Amino acid sequence: MTSSSILKRLVPLLVIAGLFATFFALGFNRYLTLETLHDKDVELHTLVARQPVLSAAAFVMTYALVVGLSLPGGAIMTIAGGFLFGLWIGALLSVTGATAGAIAIFLIARFAVGDLVRARAGPFIARMAEGFQRNAFSYLLFLRLVPAFPFWAVNLVPALLGMNIRSYVAATAIGIIPGTLAFSAVGDGLGLYFKSGSEVPLSQVFSPEVIAVRVGLALLALLPIVIQWAIRRWQR
Repeated sequence: MTSSSILKRLVPLLVIAGLFATFFALGFNRYLTLETLHDKDVELHTLVARQPVLSAAAFVMTYALVVGLSLPGGAIMTIAGGFLFGLWIGALLSVTGATAGAIAIFLIARFAVGDLVRARAGPFIARMAEGFQRNAFSYLLFLRLVPAFPFWAVNLVPALLGMNIRSYVAATAIGIIPGTLAFSAVGDGLGLYFKSGSEVPLSQVFSPEVIAVRVGLALLALLPIVIQWAIRRWQR
């Protein structure tokens, strides 16, 4: 592969890096806050009431952009979804936007560097890629459900390891549902906290009960892998 073709592959990543830097240079990160939702409460709800379909589409596209550029605003966007559209519709829009953004960065990473990484990978990465491809859905579902891993990192790893796009989309959409519902629930009740002036209970998203549910689901996601391993051990 020539240096010019490699450079062409890297153009999308350079564009993303440039947009990421521009986002912070222009101070747009100041708008992805609870304070913005508080200050623009009336204007945002009025816009949603007048243009519900357009507002929902704009929200999904904005969420996809946030995820696609790996910006640190996914949690606020999910809370905003619940705040503006209610728990269930807000969660649905958030899952749609997050999944769309994750698909975009997955495809860009695969096109830009995926095959280059695999071609130059050592034996450890090669074995990891083989295992990931064999049980890709279960692996990714586990990574999505466990809140210890950054969302942007989990977007990139499957692309570098050659995961099937259909399994990627399914595991992403399903795996982010529990966390999305938790943050959307906070957003759904956000207006009450704004009116009372009390602190927004973000800690409930990371309560032992919520974490236990997500970890339990993550362990269930690994169950097919454990069964396959046990069968192979038994047949030896």
